Amino acid sequence: MLNMAFISVLLLTCISNFCPSSAQGVESSMPRNAGLETYIVHVKSPNGPVLSEPEDLESWYRSFMPTTIASPSERSRLIYSYRNVVTGFAAKLSPEEAKAMEKKDGFVFARPQRVYALHTTHSPNFLGLQQTMGVWGGSNYGKGVIIGVLDTGVTPGHPSFSDLGVPPPPAKWKGRCLLNGTACNNKLIGARSFLNGETTPLPIDEEGHGTHTSSTAAGNMVKDANVFGNANGTAAGMAPLAHLAIYKVCSVEDCTETDILAGMDAAVEDGVDVLSLSLGIGPAAFFQDSIAIGAFGAMEKGIFVSCSAGNSGPFNASLSNEAPWILTVGASTIDRIIKATAMLGNKLQLEGESLFQPKSFPSTLMPLVYPTGVNEDLNITNSLCGIGSFKDIDIKGKVVLCERGGGIGRIDKGQTVKDAGGAAMIMMNDIDSGESTIADPHVLPATHVGFKGGSKIKAYIKSSKSPMATILFGGTVIGVKYAPEVTSFSSRGPSLASPGILKPDIIGPGVSIVAAWPFSVDNSTITKSTFNMISGTSMSCPHLSGIAALLKSAHPSWSPAAIKSAIMTTADLLNLNGTPIIDEKALPADIFAIGAGHVNPSRANDPGLVYDIKPIDYLSYLCGLGYSDKQIGMISRRVIKCSKSIPEAQLNYPSFSISLMASTVTTFTRTVTNVGEPNSSYDLEVSPPPGVAVTVKPNRLVFSKANQQMTYQVTFSRLAPDVNTPYVQGSLKWYSSKRFVRSPISVKLT
Repeated sequence: MLNMAFISVLLLTCISNFCPSSAQGVESSMPRNAGLETYIVHVKSPNGPVLSEPEDLESWYRSFMPTTIASPSERSRLIYSYRNVVTGFAAKLSPEEAKAMEKKDGFVFARPQRVYALHTTHSPNFLGLQQTMGVWGGSNYGKGVIIGVLDTGVTPGHPSFSDLGVPPPPAKWKGRCLLNGTACNNKLIGARSFLNGETTPLPIDEEGHGTHTSSTAAGNMVKDANVFGNANGTAAGMAPLAHLAIYKVCSVEDCTETDILAGMDAAVEDGVDVLSLSLGIGPAAFFQDSIAIGAFGAMEKGIFVSCSAGNSGPFNASLSNEAPWILTVGASTIDRIIKATAMLGNKLQLEGESLFQPKSFPSTLMPLVYPTGVNEDLNITNSLCGIGSFKDIDIKGKVVLCERGGGIGRIDKGQTVKDAGGAAMIMMNDIDSGESTIADPHVLPATHVGFKGGSKIKAYIKSSKSPMATILFGGTVIGVKYAPEVTSFSSRGPSLASPGILKPDIIGPGVSIVAAWPFSVDNSTITKSTFNMISGTSMSCPHLSGIAALLKSAHPSWSPAAIKSAIMTTADLLNLNGTPIIDEKALPADIFAIGAGHVNPSRANDPGLVYDIKPIDYLSYLCGLGYSDKQIGMISRRVIKCSKSIPEAQLNYPSFSISLMASTVTTFTRTVTNVGEPNSSYDLEVSPPPGVAVTVKPNRLVFSKANQQMTYQVTFSRLAPDVNTPYVQGSLKWYSSKRFVRSPISVKLT
């Protein structure tokens, strides 16, 4: 078995009119390719005629390079010439060469590239997507929409990528398929590779992540999909009749931002409608984040960009992909578990999960051991069940209680137990992971229990002279009433890059998701129909990418901001039991965990009102962030002079995130566009954050025509300082007889 396949992954000669004034180039005395790094270099667009041909643009970029690249072996140092999302290029340079570029007219900024990390049978039903009905029927299952997926590649020939019932791609499609033979079709219309500057390798998925995310977004319907016989059903992507264009920008080892930018650049030129990126780098200023820069260029072309929030939860301020022109997606559970119950010698039963459910495992009790102490030779805490944990501990034929964490993979812990002769493993969460559990394809009989259950097991072991346990496997269970809940690994706000924008925007299914996989998970042999169950915000992101494709198909004139608004303002705050969505501690999830709430595709397709944002509006917002003209120019690919700026919270966003000092009053405006019936009216309902007064004028919105816009004012003021928490939350909701349009409110009390 390939354990790496099961990692939950949080799973870029000078022509006469365009030479800089110092056209001789940058002299270099460096030995050939010695001490070189890959740099991303941002430059200004040249004065004079527009560079309409790729060759002209490349000549402009080469004019910034050292003169030593004249030799054929050195010319390969220019890796990518970007055209659509960045004005600049990627090249192999020495620090001295990069520094020398600063003297050239037209140079903006250069820095070494960074490495980014990679961050279904039942989830369509859970989200209310049903054949011939509702949003699936109303959007024609995403027909005519092209989703571009930047990931580890694709597995051609998998049934999820069949083109049964999928029409030919629209005429605007200009992309290419670099797979052998007839691997591409009306479903899989494009496949290209961008790895370390190489564009010719086949974009075949050798890891699984890209196949999984692509099929989650837009996989066709495949009957009898399952993993180890569990979670059996019809696998389907969110937009099963949409087209897929695959851009391999990640290898098994890493994803570099030069490759990511190259993939985004190509996708924009190819004509995609939605970009899905299940990867990120953590909090970063937007002018330093290549995904944010690339997404800005895509958004300007009308392309919707969906990105994963990251897998660094449950800690606050741990987000990736925070830009307001990106939909930032956190992860939630669905109402399905793969049940595996730990039964103790005192008859106590503790519910957990495991995808591996051996039918032959006995229900009779076996000795239970908790490996305490430290292996001082290796400096390993034995209870973490890493290699070396059982040096002086006999676990043969026993059930072993292991603790989650320590940088050791969940499945790797079971492998260590198995290698040492253990019969089974109970893995318990640490306190931060709380009650969030995951159904993993373990290598031995196992179950994953929450922190509370694990603590009860510890107490039982301590109180018993001969502790005993076994595992009872219960298979697939559907209808869990506390779903959805926010999972522990989902990254949380507040945003560090822009505290005045509430992030994440939304949560969607990201735990134990079944989707297409390149190879069999039990013996790694190639088959035509293989599926795997993995977890991460990598899985929630393509759910939202597919839902955005459905909305784009149903409403082709909507802008990316309008689609985002429809998704956010119609989100759910309650679980299937009708109670507030909870987090990993079984407490009501706060606003920095769920953002606007859990996606509801059916309501998003008919939101009534939307908050729209024009691309130019983001420039005033960026000026308000205090970025320099040069930094904003890097993002927007144009010369900027900040003559107008607005506070972050003044951006026409579907949520509010503000800071209030004692005895202060602040007012912001929002503009809504009527996308419902021409004649409609909306009344106001405010749930003010504790310690904050919220006044809205007007308190009623009356529309007389379609696409009519109305603006309202919201005033926030501090009340008596009787709140002992730094953040408080509330909401503002416009409602009619048919709909509601809800905006979450976060207030930092300073």
